[in-house]
Amino acid sequence: MIKLCAHIVSRGCAEGEALVTSQPLSFLGSVDPQTGIVIEKDHELAGKSIKDKVLVFPGGKGSTVGSYVIYQLKKNGAAPSAIINIKAEPIVAVGAIISDIPLVDRVENDPLRTIKTGDKVLVDAIVGCVEIYER
Repeated sequence: MIKLCAHIVSRGCAEGEALVTSQPLSFLGSVDPQTGIVIEKDHELAGKSIKDKVLVFPGGKGSTVGSYVIYQLKKNGAAPSAIINIKAEPIVAVGAIISDIPLVDRVENDPLRTIKTGDKVLVDAIVGCVEIYER
């Protein structure tokens, strides 16, 4: 197990299987709010579901409506269990906060290198840590 310190953006605690991408993610137009499946054609997560995953990505991009799409995902039961960003920006931060999704950023080691898709990850956005249980 690896334990890393992180900055808390949206409080809470959740765990799940990691889904990692090095590409920014726009929630408006990139993720189906009904299913949680990434629908952006050329995105490396295209066709994959973010539902119940610990979603690890650099940060958001695109429209401010993305915050509401995150909220729709939560209401539809298709949201990630937690989010880890390199640097959270306002769109993803607001979406996570209004949806009660734990979100951390500024992890002490680069999460894109430390966490692999399929790893079991606990995001504790109450004390500010990430625990990684490798596959």
